[in-house]
Amino acid sequence: MPKTNQTNQTTQTPKKKRRKKNHYFTQDHENAIIRYCQTTCIRERTDLYVKWIEPAFNEMVDKIVFTYKFTNLPNIDSLRDECKIWLMTILDKYDPSKGSKAFSYFSVITKNWFIHKVKRQQRKNKTEVNFDNLAKNYEEQYLSTNESYLTEREENEFWDLFYKELKSWDTSQMKENDLKVYQAICVLFDSKEEIQIFNKKAIYLYLREITGLNTKQIVNSLKKFKKKYYYFTQNWNNGAL
Repeated sequence: MPKTNQTNQTTQTPKKKRRKKNHYFTQDHENAIIRYCQTTCIRERTDLYVKWIEPAFNEMVDKIVFTYKFTNLPNIDSLRDECKIWLMTILDKYDPSKGSKAFSYFSVITKNWFIHKVKRQQRKNKTEVNFDNLAKNYEEQYLSTNESYLTEREENEFWDLFYKELKSWDTSQMKENDLKVYQAICVLFDSKEEIQIFNKKAIYLYLREITGLNTKQIVNSLKKFKKKYYYFTQNWNNGAL
């Protein structure tokens, strides 16, 4: 009998812990946001926001702050409240026809809102540390700032023109995955004030989160857009734009 019990114990495999489901941002909350964007009735918008959207946003912001350790920011409680108010002001900018889920869309924007605050705090800290050396480095810093301003201005003009070009593309013949990637790129451009992207890895991360596609699928679609982008850059470099 002891031998039988030992056998039964060894055959039992430990159960894997399942990932907790997202109970605070369900399909009901997605539908509430979509309806909020569709209706012009102030009363209905208020009811949807109070009952469904505000609780989901509150939970989402708190979880993002905790998960990504934004708790190290000064005045984090005030920043939490500021972010929640800001989400309410941009709520009607969400467009479900562009292919992204509301949860993914607002999660990305919220993370980047806090990342922007982190970077601003880092710049502030750096400025305070370097204040004593300001007079010594004034000329060098001035020239560097002036040059970077011109570079940034030129880059902004380039991307603004490219976005106009992008919106003019014919999407009627695009395959399903290509259309998803195209729409996700448009989402990133539409949210450029809230989302700061400075490297290729970040772009793929956003595209994966918005489209639900894997990196290989995204790369395959981007290859099809590459020819149009190359043609645009040639015109830009030749002064044809």
